[in-house]
Amino acid sequence: MQLNEKVIIVTGSSGLLGREFCRKIEDAGGHVIRVDIKPSDVKDTDFIECDIRNLNEIDKVINIVISKYGRIDGLVNNAYPRTSDWGMDFLHITDSSLEQNINWQLNSHILFSQKVISYMMNQNNGSIINIASIYGIVGNDFTLYEGTKISPAAPYAAIKGGIINFTRFLASQFGQYGIRVNCVSPGGIFDNQDNKFVSAYQKRVPLKRMGNPQDISPSVVFLLSDDSKYITGHNLVIDGGWTAI
Repeated sequence: MQLNEKVIIVTGSSGLLGREFCRKIEDAGGHVIRVDIKPSDVKDTDFIECDIRNLNEIDKVINIVISKYGRIDGLVNNAYPRTSDWGMDFLHITDSSLEQNINWQLNSHILFSQKVISYMMNQNNGSIINIASIYGIVGNDFTLYEGTKISPAAPYAAIKGGIINFTRFLASQFGQYGIRVNCVSPGGIFDNQDNKFVSAYQKRVPLKRMGNPQDISPSVVFLLSDDSKYITGHNLVIDGGWTAI
């Protein structure tokens, strides 16, 4: 039982990756606090409805968890809110859309981490994991989208790259308090995308398939656990070899 009753908050817990992260954490003996704007479909679990775009909502989550458990052992910043025009062509992105998405996807991670770290400092331990992406490390291969309606979002690369370096900042500043902060950067995850895109992706990636949530979740458990007690400031890339070529 790697996590041995550790209290772990997972944001975006109702999403494709979030559901699997929660399941794997529980399998490893952790106690998951599911946090999402959408209700959880998993019965008999701790779920807190929360819009992470709202600082008061983040405070609500922290207060509930501390009041009930007295500690926070881990945080997985996984939520991925975005505007309705997400994927707009770069030359047509508006300043208001850009501002909203940076606030929702980057600033919410920063603020949630800030609130959690203040408690972890008193505990003198804790683990935070930020979910980033290979596209915070390398540029998009635009040939993959030819003949499809998929349009990569330019702010995504900026935000995920920012999250990766923000992770290093936190690791550097708060390691002295026993707080570890790491990042996981998945490659493409299969989610019933256009067949042309899937085929093109599979031809390019060395392992010849897209990833799935089960490929990513073991690394989250590992980084939350004491098995990784000397790992901090690291960006763990799980991409089937995509960034190796």
